[in-house]
Amino acid sequence: MLISTMNDVPGHDVTDVIGEVFGLTVRARNIGAQIGAGLKSILGGELKGMTKQLIQSREESIARLVEEAEAKGANCVLAMRFDVSDLGNNWSEICAYGTAVKINKA
Repeated sequence: MLISTMNDVPGHDVTDVIGEVFGLTVRARNIGAQIGAGLKSILGGELKGMTKQLIQSREESIARLVEEAEAKGANCVLAMRFDVSDLGNNWSEICAYGTAVKINKA
């Protein structure tokens, strides 16, 4: 599955637009990561635990995006983006979304 943040793929034609697809995940923040983040906010530096959680969440949301696109018969997702929202104090929703299409080499 080709995933592109661009609106087209050079050297390829879009033969069919299937429609918008999503990959969602909701994560609770890890208490250990939160304690580390609290200390880092005082001392400064990267919040490695939070960074690791965000990377895992993005990977999971992309996997779900691909699963939905493949189920609909797509071989490509164009204009892929992420959206992140806080749900309450300790939860975050990460959404990968884009347009599922079929492409062929030009």
